Amino acid sequence: MDDRVQPTSLANAGASTARTMLAAREILEGRRRGALDLMPFAGPAVIVSVAYMDPGNFATNIQAGARYGYALLWVVLLANLVAMLFQIMSARLGIVTGKNLAQLCREQFPKPVVMLMWAVSEIAAMATDLAEFLGAAIGLALLFHLPLLTGMAITALVTYGLLLFESAGFRPLELAIGALVSIIGLAYLAELFIAPVVWPKVLFHLFSPSLPDKDALTISVGIVGATVMPHTLFLHSGLTQDRVFTRTGNERRKLLRFSNIEVVVALSIAGAINMAMVIMAASAFHHSHPEVAKIEEAYRMLMPLLGAGAASIFLVSLIASGLSSSVVGTMAGQMIMQGFAGFRIQLWLRRAITMVPAFAVVALGVDATRALILSQVVLSLALPFPMVALLWFTRCETVMGVYRNRRSTTFIATLASLAVLLFNLVLVLQTFGVDFLSWRD
Repeated sequence: MDDRVQPTSLANAGASTARTMLAAREILEGRRRGALDLMPFAGPAVIVSVAYMDPGNFATNIQAGARYGYALLWVVLLANLVAMLFQIMSARLGIVTGKNLAQLCREQFPKPVVMLMWAVSEIAAMATDLAEFLGAAIGLALLFHLPLLTGMAITALVTYGLLLFESAGFRPLELAIGALVSIIGLAYLAELFIAPVVWPKVLFHLFSPSLPDKDALTISVGIVGATVMPHTLFLHSGLTQDRVFTRTGNERRKLLRFSNIEVVVALSIAGAINMAMVIMAASAFHHSHPEVAKIEEAYRMLMPLLGAGAASIFLVSLIASGLSSSVVGTMAGQMIMQGFAGFRIQLWLRRAITMVPAFAVVALGVDATRALILSQVVLSLALPFPMVALLWFTRCETVMGVYRNRRSTTFIATLASLAVLLFNLVLVLQTFGVDFLSWRD
């Protein structure tokens, strides 16, 4: 069975999707030129960027800023650069092969390996949704003074409604996700105007690597673990495969160039938002409340320190983050299942399956922030599978042809992979109480 995703037909596409497809075709053929040429191709990286500012990032960035001030900003910058590299590779894989990463794994790897990767990836998808679902629910519960379960029910309904946009083609959902990303960005821009930021220190620590103590290493590992996410490596390769098909080598090169630009722009914005989270936490909490580690604590501390407006803006950004990233997590889960198993399930069923763990966590009385941290550990365990597979395929001439990675790209990506995987190993071991690192204060 050929399960390659076909491009949305103009006859079945909604008006905005059809206009986007026509504009993209005209640009690739050279019949349309202008300063806004990138716009019809923008969308996949915007959707993926949501994963880089999800509630898991909120939790780690708040801890980093509250405890260490601006000292760990360089970690956020470095993690974002690694993310850019791998998302560019994932998008390139989908454009060149017309298949997503999960499909290629099923075709190229032995069946036992495929089954293991599918199982691990499904667990990772549920862990992803757990963090994102809980984040939005916490925000709703705090902002509107609701029980957490009620916040979760509202989150479930809203995310399902957003996912229905996909029935009109890819563009409406991309625009909806883009709007939520804009809310997050504007919220943190407002926070930076409210918080007393020491900008010279921000610039210094952004480019001056340092680890004040052993716990700073743990938090740094958490930042990296919350930034490079396994489901985005699967998702991006699929989002680029069904938008517009290239007919010539020149069109494909042009499309790859547009894709690279979009990844850099979208993830630069995501990285700036992550840095803004750390800066806000550092400015608000570092000198007076360095012990702040939970999202709920951050909200309650913000009210007396910066005012009710700043606290409400923080929750609005958290809700937008949770809703958008939960939608993206469900999309990734569908793509993983389709790629590894060759079939899809009903959207409502997929949504129900992935949110069961979140409801179970709350019903059992597990601390929500603790659950967020544990979900990042699960993602850390799952990350090696798609990261190594992506690196293997993009360097393989039989898969990518002339578009395979350059040797320099492969070398840098390999070093980045080893560093990220080492960081994730440290995170997992320390979570389970294995402390093999010594540190002299």
